[in-house]
Amino acid sequence: MTQTSENVTWLTQEAYNQLKAELEYLSGPARTEIAAKIAAAREEGDLRENGGYHAAKEEQGKQELRVRQLTQLLEQAKVGEAPTESGVVAPGMVVTIAFDGDEDDTLTFLLASREYASSDVETYSPQSPLGTGVNGKKVGEDAEYELPNGKKASVRILDAKPYQG
Repeated sequence: MTQTSENVTWLTQEAYNQLKAELEYLSGPARTEIAAKIAAAREEGDLRENGGYHAAKEEQGKQELRVRQLTQLLEQAKVGEAPTESGVVAPGMVVTIAFDGDEDDTLTFLLASREYASSDVETYSPQSPLGTGVNGKKVGEDAEYELPNGKKASVRILDAKPYQG
């Protein structure tokens, strides 16, 4: 999954299907389950001191937030092919950079939305300062981005390959 600056999220068919299945579960069976938990907790009596009721309501709130997030994400999604091995940094690619031209000080990360973060490689959003700085650059080029303290940092793009996760 990758995002562009126009708030369109590009998804592979596999990622789209995975997120759609999660939305269907949360919108159907999971809602029924949480409603049953709330009803059971309500039967226990005084709601002001009922920890089970408050926990179930909090769980319901988190679940409904996730439903809204997924709905919005899937409404803006474009299903397409993964990026090609062109040597140009783009969302959906695993990028290796060297800080300030020091070939020994490197970082490898997936340039993609946190929504589709992978446990095997660190993920940076295309909207992050580093993501914005490297996006569209070619292997061998330098990129500059702004640090949280307002200073500029530069990196050299060493590699950019499509994510195979």
